[in-house]
Amino acid sequence: MHVTPSLLAWAVERSRLEQAQIAAAFPRFADWLDDQARPTISELEKFAKLTRTPLGYLFLEEPPEESVPIRDFRTWGNLGVERPSPDLLDTLYDCQMRQAWYHDHALAMGFESLKFVGSVTAGTSPDAVAAAIRQALGLDSRERARWNQPANAWRWLVDAAESLGVLVMVSGVVGLNTHRKLDPGEFRGFALVDPLAPVIFVNGADSKPSKAPHVFTLIHELAHIWAGDSGVSGTDFSTRHGDADEVWANRVAAEVLVPASELTATWSDASATELQRLRKIFCVSTLAILNQALDCGLLSWDVYQRTYASEWSRVAGALQTAEATGGGNFHHTQPYRVSKRFAKALVSDTLEGRTLYTDSYALLGVRKHSVFERFAETVMA
Repeated sequence: MHVTPSLLAWAVERSRLEQAQIAAAFPRFADWLDDQARPTISELEKFAKLTRTPLGYLFLEEPPEESVPIRDFRTWGNLGVERPSPDLLDTLYDCQMRQAWYHDHALAMGFESLKFVGSVTAGTSPDAVAAAIRQALGLDSRERARWNQPANAWRWLVDAAESLGVLVMVSGVVGLNTHRKLDPGEFRGFALVDPLAPVIFVNGADSKPSKAPHVFTLIHELAHIWAGDSGVSGTDFSTRHGDADEVWANRVAAEVLVPASELTATWSDASATELQRLRKIFCVSTLAILNQALDCGLLSWDVYQRTYASEWSRVAGALQTAEATGGGNFHHTQPYRVSKRFAKALVSDTLEGRTLYTDSYALLGVRKHSVFERFAETVMA
């Protein structure tokens, strides 16, 4: 089969696979690039599957322009992120599909539009927005004191956000494919604004062994929902600069979770011991605490940079150590992957005959009716 060599090179670059992986799977790949040999249709199909490229793309005359279908807030070290990976795109499309279903469901059920969606702008005072979010969630210092650890904070905040009408989805892989792990270096989460079905997706690969990064990302994306801004997030804390709206959302999230007045009152220094103590109090990552301390004027920029670099190395090491852990029981984790609110609505609609079982399987990512039945029992229990 004739394939334009530039399309083969584009597919490999897009997939973010190592050249060694491609060469091992296709020994003649270098010859394909030099147009000295051509792949068979069988080889091309395998190549498309390995690189996660739609087969039809490989027959185009030149590589297509792919972009994130929503606003891109991401910056890393002051640099914008270039081409989105197929993993990010497929995750976005899955969430948009679920959002579209829930939007129609909400209309059919006569749900009212959610007043907080788009109720502010990214120019509104972060303190004022943080106060509004805390009030809506029912979050105060007494409630936070009961969390005790990030995992408890995560569960409470997910339930609180979903009680407001937000669909919270979290996963570290594309669909149910454990071989397609999401890269927290590419994105940490995204928000999909809708007056009836706002969606927050949190990259689950950014959490092990702690839920602390989840907690901050959830509230960060909730700030974007409040401002009515759909977008992919990924700004880090290592720089003072970045997308203005992303910096704003960081400040809102920090004030929701680590109020400046409370941090200032309990702040001692930026030692490792103190950061761990504060982490237990506020149930967010030490990196988020450091960033809030900087914004509060408790740290100089030079001290912040040194301390941040040290903490980042420690956190990255812990994340690598935790990568080998399992994914848990499907029937208990899948409601969180697709949103418990969404899952319950979809199961109810399906069992009552308003949604086809085949459509329900596709939205949940299951193939067998027996799996759906057991999942339905868990969700409706």
